[in-house]
Amino acid sequence: MFENLTERLSRTLKNVSGRGRLTDDNIKDTLREVRMALLEADVALPVVREFVKRVKERAVGSEVSKSLTPGQEFIKIVQAELESVMGESNEALDLACQPPAVILMAGLQGAGKTTSVAKLGKVLKEREKKNVLVVSADVYRPAAIKQLETLASDVGIDFFPSSVEQKPVDIVSAAVAHGKLKFYDVVIVDTAGRLHVDDVMMDEIKDIHKAANPVETLFVVDAMTGQDAANTAKAFNDALPLTGVILTKVDGDARGGAALSVRYITGKPIKFLGVGEKTDALEPFHPDRVASRILGMGDVLSLIEDLERNVDKSQAEKLAKKFKEKKGFDLEDFRSQLQQMKNMGGMGGMMDKLPGMSQLPDNVKDQVDDRMFLQMEAIINSMTKGERSRPEIIKGSRKKRIATGSGTQVQDVNRLLKQFTQMQKMMKKMQKGGMKNMMRNMKGMMPGGGMFPGR
Repeated sequence: MFENLTERLSRTLKNVSGRGRLTDDNIKDTLREVRMALLEADVALPVVREFVKRVKERAVGSEVSKSLTPGQEFIKIVQAELESVMGESNEALDLACQPPAVILMAGLQGAGKTTSVAKLGKVLKEREKKNVLVVSADVYRPAAIKQLETLASDVGIDFFPSSVEQKPVDIVSAAVAHGKLKFYDVVIVDTAGRLHVDDVMMDEIKDIHKAANPVETLFVVDAMTGQDAANTAKAFNDALPLTGVILTKVDGDARGGAALSVRYITGKPIKFLGVGEKTDALEPFHPDRVASRILGMGDVLSLIEDLERNVDKSQAEKLAKKFKEKKGFDLEDFRSQLQQMKNMGGMGGMMDKLPGMSQLPDNVKDQVDDRMFLQMEAIINSMTKGERSRPEIIKGSRKKRIATGSGTQVQDVNRLLKQFTQMQKMMKKMQKGGMKNMMRNMKGMMPGGGMFPGR
């Protein structure tokens, strides 16, 4: 997400970083570039105008701190204004009410509403320890009810049955009554989407809203529709008292216009980002962290949270114990590390959150392909237990068998073994406590330095 905007802004802000002082004249070109970058990112025109105006007012004013150069100060102002336009801080769901807290999900067809219902249910169950019930009031789309039932089963939350013969209002009333009776903490209602905003749809959802009396009414919108996402959200907000927005498919959106437009146009906060198809790919929206990512400064806090959530503690302890006992790092350990990386959204997902990654040349970024890690895992899966623990025994005929079993070439097996040997050396440096040596080794394993050779 934001790749194009990050690249353009990083290049633009470099031009102002060496200025002695900020004046109307020397920031004029930079502001024009910032404006163009935002428009190319499909940010709504009123948002661009207000953003550039506020940055200019602050930049040529008296806000330059003694501890920063004027160029650094300008970047700080841009970051603060990005945060401001997106809402400044994360606004969590407000579930403080007599249970069950009802969450109503609204949106257009194809925005990812049903998947978001399941993702949100999983977040509330696992992170908030809530007892969650989901229900579908979408009686128009074929298999919509079955889809939610399947997703609910996948994430381990309860599903309230409904059928296409029922009226949506009756379904919702029955689900909320069942939620009260069975002491559920939260009931999430999935409503029907349409291909466009129409009066019939709006009237129906108003009736559902009245019957459900939700504490949260969330608008689910596809980030890839850019500023149209903000305009659609506004149309819904005029009809319904929205409390927030879930922005989906942000992993496929290189522009980021929706994230920068929604709050300003609707006055409603973005509460979550859908960052992939998996049921755990829903992140709380933190404007400060997203602003940092847009400016190429990474998002280390989110990366740490990902680590805490997705790293298998028992596997980590097992590896730490092996290190302590000076036992070698084998291909079984290497496979375990690849799987943990996959759980965190792959190398691409991690790199998005690391500071400075936007500065990497395109040819280096292109080499970091998650498919390569899937291939590496497939190769290791094709080995015997003995081969994984003693990679040195893998010679000619074994390599051919492993390549055939994993659908790869012998040179792919050779490349994996070479990369594993480098990783093994790095782990030995860590065991000996030679952090400087280990860091030097890691640098050599970065793209372009041997770990990911050109394919």
